[in-house]
Amino acid sequence: MDNQEEVREFLTSRRAKITPEQAGLPAGPRRRVPGLRRSEVAALADVSVEYYAKLERGNLAGVSPAVLEAVARALRLDDAERAHLLHLAQAADGTDALTRPRRRRTKDQWKPHRSLQWTLDAITAGPAFVRNGRMDLLAANQLARAFYADVYASPHNQANLARFQFLDPASRRFYPDWDLAADVAVAILRTEAGRNPHDKDLHDLVGELSTRSDAFRTRWGAHNVRHHGTGTKRFHHTAVGELTLAYEGLEMAAEPGLTLTIYTAEPASPSEEGLRLLASWAATPQALAPHSSD
Repeated sequence: MDNQEEVREFLTSRRAKITPEQAGLPAGPRRRVPGLRRSEVAALADVSVEYYAKLERGNLAGVSPAVLEAVARALRLDDAERAHLLHLAQAADGTDALTRPRRRRTKDQWKPHRSLQWTLDAITAGPAFVRNGRMDLLAANQLARAFYADVYASPHNQANLARFQFLDPASRRFYPDWDLAADVAVAILRTEAGRNPHDKDLHDLVGELSTRSDAFRTRWGAHNVRHHGTGTKRFHHTAVGELTLAYEGLEMAAEPGLTLTIYTAEPASPSEEGLRLLASWAATPQALAPHSSD
């Protein structure tokens, strides 16, 4: 991905989201741009208009951490957006090589260490799985394979949650809050693109989804990023119905760039009973029979 273009579009999109009122500035008449003017961001960051214009043209090489922090503060960036801006600056400087996650090509070229699979299999109360930043499902316990039965059912999904989200009609049923799930999926991919800009497989995935899905292409152009660590989601599973599950995403210290995610239900809730039913269903031969093994 072109670093200067990424920087330009990211900074421009963040500037457009901040109103003068949010920045403590008078709105004034006849504003011809959404959000703040370049001159206003420059003033808030305490840099010259010319210097900020250079940054917004995509030239982050050599920019000091203090200036990056000032720009982040002026644009009211959240933690995920600040990290994304830092990654873009590191890529511009060429200093991201050592911090970049080791390249992961496809799920077929990475196998979980047997102790990791033992760990996943030991988690019996909820779905547990490992994914990379491209949203490939790399390893899973039995309950996760049953939970994502629709994902594994179609070979066209390639065990990839983003392909399932945007290219498989079954995702519309699986995610009752489809638009929200789509926003999250794209933000995860956009975050990964900033963290690992030289991942050709990610480029190919983004290109495929941009070509085949208007919903993806529109969201990709918004340049939204996020840290996806904890929260609650709603699902509709074909075998057990509605589930409201909490999730925790854990970065794997032994495997940089990979995330272990565990879903759980509130104790004594209908969703907890739904997970018990899902576990029973997963134990039946027909539940996992069509699915390819990791």
